[in-house]
Amino acid sequence: MARVGSVSFMLSFFLYSSLLLCFFTSKASANIDLDEDNWRQILEGEWMVEFHAPWCPACNALSSAWKELSNKAQSKKFSMKAAAVDVTKSPGLSGRFVVTALPTIFHVKDGEFRQYKGPRDASSMLEYVEKARWKQTEAVPSWKAPDSIQMGVVAHFFKLSQALRSVHNMLMETYGLPTWGSYLIFAIATIFIGALLGLILVCVIDLLYPPRRADKVFISRAEAEKRGEEKKSDDDLINDDIVDEAENADSDAEKNSPSDTSDDDKDKAMGAGEGQSGEGKGDKQEVRKRRSRKAD
Repeated sequence: MARVGSVSFMLSFFLYSSLLLCFFTSKASANIDLDEDNWRQILEGEWMVEFHAPWCPACNALSSAWKELSNKAQSKKFSMKAAAVDVTKSPGLSGRFVVTALPTIFHVKDGEFRQYKGPRDASSMLEYVEKARWKQTEAVPSWKAPDSIQMGVVAHFFKLSQALRSVHNMLMETYGLPTWGSYLIFAIATIFIGALLGLILVCVIDLLYPPRRADKVFISRAEAEKRGEEKKSDDDLINDDIVDEAENADSDAEKNSPSDTSDDDKDKAMGAGEGQSGEGKGDKQEVRKRRSRKAD
């Protein structure tokens, strides 16, 4: 009897343990954690996706309602599934979905994305899905869709920024560098990488579009000597013209020098003065002669 009792006790314990394990497994699987590798599964079917962070108080307040939503959706056998994204572990997804505030909730239906902005309790979110109220919400435009190419590029930039932030924290905490020292290292690295990329770009352009080379023209020796003589004669003519122009300029300068003009002016003035004095004397003699004749 003791053995039978112990066997029945072991069986009941094993049964209860299995039930508890299944219960907690179903609870855990009700909410799916998304990351960079498995997020594309939300492109098929209907999903409610929450973006959260461990340090966000509003996210922690929403966690209980979100678990209730996922459990109710599973218990009522809705086609809708609940998922969550930790932005600290998957920064690329926050950039892909352009998450600017936490928590942020998206409704996804067959690849169409809509941001949920209603009440954040389990019953309201469940009615949003059950009564198809998501149709009243405008869908995210195609150019901004998380599965587009351009948003994939944005996601890579977000991952790069997160990596740089980790390096910055490591330089300050592990190596004890000041903030300005870390920024200086980033500035030098940015200049070096920019110069390297510019050099690579120039090399690629020269490779794809090489510069044209001047065609070489071969001439005979006699032709070269003839061209040299013609060039020499042209140079001699130019030199002769320069010498002639210099001589003409010197002669014009001598003619128009101020000393010569002043001497010429003096000579002309003296000649004019002598002429006037001579004329005055002649007039006086004629007057005297005329007066003597009157006396007779």
